[in-house]
Amino acid sequence: MIHSADIREWRNRNVVDPKGHKIGVLEAVYVDTTTDEPAMATVRTGLPTRHHLAFVPLDEAIVGPGYVKVSYAKTLVKKAPSVGMDDILPAESEQAIFQHYDMPYQTGAGGERQLARR
Repeated sequence: MIHSADIREWRNRNVVDPKGHKIGVLEAVYVDTTTDEPAMATVRTGLPTRHHLAFVPLDEAIVGPGYVKVSYAKTLVKKAPSVGMDDILPAESEQAIFQHYDMPYQTGAGGERQLARR
C-alpha cells in the first residue's frame, strides 16, 4: 500500500511502465477525495518545448529508488487525457480519465470531485 504522507517525495522521479520503459517524470499526485489515498499521477511527457501532463492511475504502483513503476503500458499512458503544464484538471474532465483506463468513476454524494491534487 502506498501512503499519502510519502507522496511529496515522489515529485520529479521517473515514471516507468511494467516493462521498465520510461514514460516521463512525475509532476503531481492526485488523491481520491473519499479515501485521501493516492489515486492518479500526472506525468510530464512530450518534447522539452511542448511538455504536457498525462494522467496515470497509481493502483498497484511500486515506488523504488528514483522511480515510480505503474501498472499501465507507456503507449496507453501517452494516449491518456492530459493538461498543459500550467493548467489544472477541470472537474468535467475527470470522468474521461477514468474511462480511458476502463475504471469506474463516481462523484461524491453532493457532486464533489473524485480527485484532488496534493
